[in-house]
Amino acid sequence: MISISKPQIGEEEKQAVLQVLESGQLAQGPKVKEFEERFAAWCGVKYAVATSSGTTALHVALLAHGIGQGDEVITTPFSFIASANCILYAGATPVFADIEPEYYTLDPVDVERRITPRTRAIIPVHLFGQAADMEALSAIAARHNLAIIEDACQSHGARLNGKMVGAWGTACYSFYPTKNMTTIEGGMITTNDEGVAERARLIRNHGSPRRYLHESLGFNFRMTDLQAAIGLAQLPKLDGWNRKRQENAAYLTSGLEDLPGIQPPRVRPGGEHVFHQYTLRAAQRDALLEQLSARGIGVGVYYPIPIHQQPLYRQMGYQEKLPVSEAASAEVLSLPVHPALTRAELDEIIAAVTGAVKS
Repeated sequence: MISISKPQIGEEEKQAVLQVLESGQLAQGPKVKEFEERFAAWCGVKYAVATSSGTTALHVALLAHGIGQGDEVITTPFSFIASANCILYAGATPVFADIEPEYYTLDPVDVERRITPRTRAIIPVHLFGQAADMEALSAIAARHNLAIIEDACQSHGARLNGKMVGAWGTACYSFYPTKNMTTIEGGMITTNDEGVAERARLIRNHGSPRRYLHESLGFNFRMTDLQAAIGLAQLPKLDGWNRKRQENAAYLTSGLEDLPGIQPPRVRPGGEHVFHQYTLRAAQRDALLEQLSARGIGVGVYYPIPIHQQPLYRQMGYQEKLPVSEAASAEVLSLPVHPALTRAELDEIIAAVTGAVKS
């Protein structure tokens, strides 16, 4: 079986965890502070605030921007549901704009069409490891005085025209085990806005600037030192893992690009894709998925139901048609691309797709 993801956990991570266990400092402590500082420096921003997950990072980021009841936030329906649910957690209303068919990220033209007097922010999702069109989206946000909160949970290290995702506004990352780097569970908010960073630190820790003093309503969304220690061991390896993902993706594309009915992933001009997922489009997606699974190739469909068509959102009254997102959900299929793959395994994946398409 060739797995679709394989977390890279080495001796450095194991020793880092043991050192924290032996120290007795297990909750949020010096390792979290060090991880925040190093991650901010890696992203090229001033501040980073660690949280318990990518979802809580998104939730906290919205609250830190003062977004709440009566506000609207524009985002994509083609993502994991947390991208929209965090808006509900904040008490605001998600507004869905459609996506670009080539890159699966927010279509700036459709975003601007959906702005109303209640719109407060845009959450672009850098999906599958590729940056959204941040230059266009940032220009829209500036024209309408909107916050940008980047969902970079799948795109650690992606760039657009040399600028790292996470450096265009406030951004949120996930360190779930399948991501390009992991802390097992965990998240991070990055920003150049000192006020946003200060509010985020309060919100993630019961509204408390120091022990037993609570200035505002907050949550227990802290990262532990165990998680941060793993992150500190993983971060120096991330650039190398991303390069390996890019090499694997290029090799897969070279073997698949001429197959009928198959559209390999496309990289945005000026973009650096870090391939959290290698997501192609297949005219006969479900048949291909079945045949690859039967041959022991790990595959995934991200995402089979766009968020606006999920039962939760249907019950809330969402009825709009978003044809590009809906078409993508019917055709996308992700293949293994992780850095542990061997050349023989990549050849096996190519042969399996080729055989399925030509059968």
